[in-house]
Amino acid sequence: MQGLILAAGMGKRLKELTRNNTKCMVQVNGVTLIERVLRQLDKLNLSRVIIVIGYEGQKLVDYIETLNIKTEICYVENKIYDKTNNIYSLALAKNYLLEDDTLLLESDLIFEDAVLDVLLNDPRETLALVDKYESWMDGTCVTIGDNDTIETFIPGKKFVFEDIPDYYKTVNIYKFSKSFSESRYVPFLNAYSKALGNNEYYEQVLRVITMLDDPEIKAKKLDGELWYEIDDIQDLDIASSMFAAEPDDRVKKIQNRYGGYWRYPHLLDFCYLVNPYYPPRKLMDEIKANLDKLITQYPSGMSVNSLLAAKNFGVFQEHILVGNGAAELIKSIMEKTTGRIGFIKPTFEEYPNRYNNESVIFVPDNTDLSYTAKDLMDFYADKNIGTLVLINPDNPSGNYIPYNDLLSLIKWCSDKNIRIIVDESFCDFADEGKTLINEDVINQFRNLIIIKSISKSYGVPGLRLGILVSADNKLVSEMKKDVAIWNINSIGEFYMQIAEKYNADYTASLEKLRNTRRLFVESLSEIQEIRVIPSQANYLLVELTDRISATELTKKLLINHNILIKDLTGKSAIGTRQYVRIAIRDENDNDKLVQSIKIEMAAL
Repeated sequence: MQGLILAAGMGKRLKELTRNNTKCMVQVNGVTLIERVLRQLDKLNLSRVIIVIGYEGQKLVDYIETLNIKTEICYVENKIYDKTNNIYSLALAKNYLLEDDTLLLESDLIFEDAVLDVLLNDPRETLALVDKYESWMDGTCVTIGDNDTIETFIPGKKFVFEDIPDYYKTVNIYKFSKSFSESRYVPFLNAYSKALGNNEYYEQVLRVITMLDDPEIKAKKLDGELWYEIDDIQDLDIASSMFAAEPDDRVKKIQNRYGGYWRYPHLLDFCYLVNPYYPPRKLMDEIKANLDKLITQYPSGMSVNSLLAAKNFGVFQEHILVGNGAAELIKSIMEKTTGRIGFIKPTFEEYPNRYNNESVIFVPDNTDLSYTAKDLMDFYADKNIGTLVLINPDNPSGNYIPYNDLLSLIKWCSDKNIRIIVDESFCDFADEGKTLINEDVINQFRNLIIIKSISKSYGVPGLRLGILVSADNKLVSEMKKDVAIWNINSIGEFYMQIAEKYNADYTASLEKLRNTRRLFVESLSEIQEIRVIPSQANYLLVELTDRISATELTKKLLINHNILIKDLTGKSAIGTRQYVRIAIRDENDNDKLVQSIKIEMAAL
């Protein structure tokens, strides 16, 4: 078998990185794409590797000669690379296709060795490597029938978004038998090029071949093996984290992205916290049906969005403020807070991180990191604070102060002239599920400020919505002036407009989450090496025994199982004990995590 790499293109979308080099000379973590793939092919004992060069071709040849690749390398030059597409590059190498079985690759790919193993270990002689379509992918797709038959090739211009569930993306790695090239591919390549010219793509030839009664070529599906296509600097950035040479470096790079994990193939995100059972499909369809209008028209200003939020949460318009996520509101309120402030730690760090003045920290003195309203009142009784910040349920512990006890704490703060900020982003998940957002409560306690993340409770983090509620009209009015008049986009506004219709779905999702939490706790508690701490949120705090550290478990789950959890090592007030935080997803995903942890524990 021989290898054939198409590497003539200019890679214009990589801009400065390909100004003087072909695309495959771009580096990922210090190693060029061409070096990486040649070293992977070098381990396969191929008869030779043919490389079709074009843009900056001589530079590429000179560079490859420095790599000491033992496999013979032959070059084919596409002198009109700037006027042709890859069908012409492949046509230039067609005689090589007639001489041996061929592994055909494009040069802008990065993949783990297992990707080639999947293709080469399959006894079928002619295969197109494909992967289930995900939103980060771009380019030619296929649909697959029985026995891995390729039913249709779908180029980008024929892509139908409604058909995504049926699509597989071509990985742009193929295995062609010599006989397939002789009887099918090369004759059709000659005819197609003659009829339609050289400014086409070689996949178009395969599309025509699949229309035959016996096309010979089949699809080979990947099953979680990692690969990525690098077309622009964002692809390069993601690939640098996916394919970091050292596991510790890979974990760090992915953790430091703080989201956007839908771009990572098959990654299960147990780190970031959302409602796995909401929004319902009908709500999403309603947004999609109005998307054209929402994208092309301006959103309303602050007053209208406050009105929508007031309608949804049953308070007066002057008592509520909508933020671009709770983070915008946290920044604003902390900048307007002065004097000594009380924080509980460990907690959601956005609050203390946004405050630069004097603070008084309460740290629970138990391994569950639990505390009560009385604990806080006793601790802060003589601390002379002006503001107390409470996340309820707290993050990462899931500690929950029941509603009546919370009212007692708020009254205690009122009596002592202490403003209290209660973040109830996760309170809907509590068994009690009782909110403070109520006109009677906020009018009784004008020292009370409530912040709620819509992202977390309602499972719509991409919309970036949060609310602040208080009967302190002066404060709310000042904050409305502080944030931008168009701080919410039209999609977020439309969501608030229609949300009330789906209240029954939301209530059902909370019940389902509570039941899932119970089952998840039971499953995790069967693992002897961990201790699950009681939680009233949509996440669990888990303490590990001495057999494995939080950092090591986080690394093993990401590298070996493509699962991301939250390593709490180094988090303020955690100390030396080993904790991880695990979000609650649906039951299938939760079972995958439990089994993955069991595998890693058994391997210790």
